[in-house]
Amino acid sequence: MGDTRATSRAVDDHGLPPVITCREPGSFARGVMAERHPALIEQVREAFPYGPEQHRALDALLREILHGVVEPLGPGSPDRELWLGREPEHFGRPWFDAPFLWAESYFYRRLLEAVGYFGEGPWQGVDPFASFKRAELSGPTVDEELRSLGDLVGAPAAERATALLGASLWGNRADLGFRGPAAESAPGEADPSLVADDSAALWALLPAGSPATVAVIADNTGRELIPDLVLIDHLLRHGHAQRVVLHVKPCPYYVSDAMTADVVDCLRRMSGAAGEAGAIGRRIWEAMGAGRLDVRTHAFFCAPYPYERMPADLRAELGAATLTILKGDLNYRRLVGDRRWPATTPFAGPTAYFPGAVAALRTLKSDVVVGLEQETLDRLEGSGRAWRTSGTHALIQVRP
Repeated sequence: MGDTRATSRAVDDHGLPPVITCREPGSFARGVMAERHPALIEQVREAFPYGPEQHRALDALLREILHGVVEPLGPGSPDRELWLGREPEHFGRPWFDAPFLWAESYFYRRLLEAVGYFGEGPWQGVDPFASFKRAELSGPTVDEELRSLGDLVGAPAAERATALLGASLWGNRADLGFRGPAAESAPGEADPSLVADDSAALWALLPAGSPATVAVIADNTGRELIPDLVLIDHLLRHGHAQRVVLHVKPCPYYVSDAMTADVVDCLRRMSGAAGEAGAIGRRIWEAMGAGRLDVRTHAFFCAPYPYERMPADLRAELGAATLTILKGDLNYRRLVGDRRWPATTPFAGPTAYFPGAVAALRTLKSDVVVGLEQETLDRLEGSGRAWRTSGTHALIQVRP
């Protein structure tokens, strides 16, 4: 059995598979737009004591998504003209007709407008997702995961590296036991929840004693960002990198995406813990002060485009890195293009444009995937599970 989606696929005017939209009934993308986004609007409404103006704007956004057409940002929005110039053909049409990646990105921008994040007034700069982030970060599960870091004290460096890479990969889908949620493998066997594993190629690019600069493009905060920070500490402490640049979002995005404030919150949570977690938190804090870990952001990280369209300054910065590690599902979609690729398309093809060596660490939570072996694809397609979107499978893919 092959990839059944590939047999009926058309190609666009450039000979590429078509972009994913929300048109198809029953599709994952349509479910996000028709169910997940309306539910999120209600959750945001209840998370803060917003006034009538914010309530009216949230109601209008909900009606527009379900029954109207895509409207531009309000006249006072600082980036109104910028968005009107970003594929203007999507305005005036139903939200479900727009490319999934574009529509999701614009939804979050409109949500920020509705709650007054960018406007003058008392809600300016107030993260509408802050309560969700804080609840996760202060939960008892984080305590347990931070304590578990002590289990690796004294472990050989190679074993520790493998464990920490696995923790960063699975993020908020697994604890620091470093096993995926669906893993059933015995010691020494391949993990069936890993649909691709180029971890050896990743470590080959970062040998101990390397003068490398590693760029890490973060995904979620909380239980995902903490393992990322622990992995960064390992890279610096054991000489796999001389310097790390952690790229985060410039504003609230996709609910849990990390901003600079979230990095600080995670570091304070770690630094205040006992044992190894506290030691790691304090080392990272010191590394930031010394310039060995630099936190940066760029407006493009909230743009509705694949990384192939990144601006020249970001391209030059990532091109200068020894390796860029992209975390999470959204970054993967932007890296390879949010298209209906045949799953056996080699990873090197859609990422050939990237300006330097690149690695993707991703838990699968959307339809797009490339770089699978045919045998792996057959097994997954024959399982009867929603393996592409359930978060039960993951991948590590590298293009040197």
